[in-house]
Amino acid sequence: MIWTDLLPGLFGEHHQVSREGELLRGTAQLDGQTLAVVGTTDHAAIGVELALAQARAVLDTVRDHPGRPILLLVDTQGQRLRRRDELLGINRYMAHLGLCIELARQRGHRVIGLVYDQALSGGFITSGLIADACYALPEAEIRVMRLPAMARVTKIDESRLAALAESNPVFAPGVENYVAMGGVRALWRGDLAAQLRDALAHTPTTDERARDGAERGGRRLAAEVAQRVAEHPAQA
Repeated sequence: MIWTDLLPGLFGEHHQVSREGELLRGTAQLDGQTLAVVGTTDHAAIGVELALAQARAVLDTVRDHPGRPILLLVDTQGQRLRRRDELLGINRYMAHLGLCIELARQRGHRVIGLVYDQALSGGFITSGLIADACYALPEAEIRVMRLPAMARVTKIDESRLAALAESNPVFAPGVENYVAMGGVRALWRGDLAAQLRDALAHTPTTDERARDGAERGGRRLAAEVAQRVAEHPAQA
């Protein structure tokens, strides 16, 4: 889905979101409440400039509109793979974006992520995944690493990884697998405005992804291991 079709489904005519290159920024109204909207489009590659622009939009909201909910619209192919961005330290710029979102959360802003098209790699981690909760449309595409790249990194044969992906969501791309792992809280079908309304009202402020992953069978040990570490930090 493209963003110009998404916004009417979420807000009807009550939105003032503009596009600046691959950046989406503006406001929208739901049930008389104003939300800040920050996001990307056109499968954006998150480089230094785009990471800073998103961070600026979040910080402007924190400064000028205390407590205003923030909706992060995600459509990214991941971090921009250019020598210039790597030399400038793209990881630090993306970390800065994540810290700005965390600052907003600490200042009382609800932060909701929505993958409406594509979410890959580091560009997803520092946007939708760092929200209070991340949701997705059923037709969205989500993955962190393709199996050929995973095979090169892990030194595990690609055929073995493909076999594992048949039964283990950790190895498999796709929105349903990310729901199973707890990374995506739920898929939004039907009335998008109603789904957003419910998310704003009921999304937890604590991180429940590991628990969700255990309950859904997608990440069976993460919550248990985290609990053991919390209870016995000296032994970790």
